[in-house]
Amino acid sequence: MKTPVIVKIAALAAVATLAGCTDLKPLQAQIDTLKSQVSSLQSQVAAAKSAADGAGSAAASAASAASGAQSTANQALAAAQASQSCCDATNEKIDRMFKRTISK
Repeated sequence: MKTPVIVKIAALAAVATLAGCTDLKPLQAQIDTLKSQVSSLQSQVAAAKSAADGAGSAAASAASAASGAQSTANQALAAAQASQSCCDATNEKIDRMFKRTISK
């Protein structure tokens, strides 16, 4: 008596398993869609990383150019200060010369 019941349960389990397998096809389609989306996102991430690397390189180049410009500005300031000092000395000599002329 127990054997037919076990056979019926096994048959029912087999039918349920096969019925469940038919539901996997829509899931497989969704999995395939997700795989293609992941692949697309990976390429977008790679492009974003490449753009970020390019921006980092441009920033480093800009920093280098700014450093060069600062160096040039410092040299110009030193030259201007030297020129001003020379101009002040020349004006002082001229003033002394006029004072001597007037006092004679």
